[in-house]
Amino acid sequence: AMCRRPAQLPAPARPARSWLRVPRLALRHRLSALSSGVCRPAPWHHRPIAFLGFLLSVNALRPLANRDPQVALYRTFPTRLVSRAWGRLNGLDLPTWLRKPIYSLYIWTFGVNMQEAAVEDLHHYKNLGEFFRRRLKPAVRPVCAASCLTSPADGRILHFGRVQNSQVEQVKGVTYSLENFLGPPSRPSPDPASFQDRLLSSPDRALFHVVVYLAPGDYHCFHSPADWRVELRRHFPGSLMSVNPGVARWVKELFCLNERVVLSGQWQHGFFSLTAVGATNVGSIRVYFDQELRTNAPRYSKGSFQDRTYVAPGDQVKTGEGGVALRKGEPVGEFNLGSTIVLLFEAPADFTFDLQPGQRIRMGEALGTL
Repeated sequence: AMCRRPAQLPAPARPARSWLRVPRLALRHRLSALSSGVCRPAPWHHRPIAFLGFLLSVNALRPLANRDPQVALYRTFPTRLVSRAWGRLNGLDLPTWLRKPIYSLYIWTFGVNMQEAAVEDLHHYKNLGEFFRRRLKPAVRPVCAASCLTSPADGRILHFGRVQNSQVEQVKGVTYSLENFLGPPSRPSPDPASFQDRLLSSPDRALFHVVVYLAPGDYHCFHSPADWRVELRRHFPGSLMSVNPGVARWVKELFCLNERVVLSGQWQHGFFSLTAVGATNVGSIRVYFDQELRTNAPRYSKGSFQDRTYVAPGDQVKTGEGGVALRKGEPVGEFNLGSTIVLLFEAPADFTFDLQPGQRIRMGEALGTL
């Protein structure tokens, strides 16, 4: 059964004051009002920065979808360089007096609910990076105990369903290759079966997927969606194109082109993987139990990937030994801004999703039932 969300705390009433005519005082008054309490998402015409970003990332680039050479031109944009520069900027400490106005503008633009933050005082966050990676109060994200599979992050459901013919849908009508996304098998097999079939531990089971898109205003940490063991980490350096749903509709195999970190292993029903996909300004992907992982390096070889196994030679994975054991709801890693999480998992054929395309979801809420 689907776990319900906890009751929301009422937002404090906004003081009924008219705008001051002096521009500087009006701006100061507006920022002060924004930072005084919980800010909820405003209509697009009241969120100029977000609206401008949407136009640039989607509408301005949509004509490029008609011709492959122009899509290739978009792929040549220095998104990795821009992302590294953005990361440096995020790490610069802000003067105490400037923190509240800057963070208030971000809160207003992206509808951040600071009442959920473990530390609500904006002066506490020394730089933008700390603010992006803010922690939440434990009570605001309860993990559904009734479901074996829960959402790994706050975000929006882009797509979900069964994997067919080793092809996965990134959005409706746009697919990518399962093998290109996960990479070749770590152990070659003479079995002529399809890549999808080789992942399954039983022919009576099926392979499912779900894609969760994290917007810039969302909580940026991701958690374990189930009880499982991570056996392998595979890091694919690559592009850092926008993963905005509008862009994902016209850039084929976007998730295979972007930098990503694939964690794969086993859960109670067989194969299980969680992939953190990077995006523009999200070059830094951190996995808490893997200190060796370094993303968005200045140079990389196209098509290359690096593996790290968590299973020692003497471990018997099939008996529950070896690998990194994760519990449902346990923190796994974080992004520097919004991005995308892709889950691929084996389950009985009667597994059903309790989801709707495009719906908002929170970390810990149920994804489906058996």
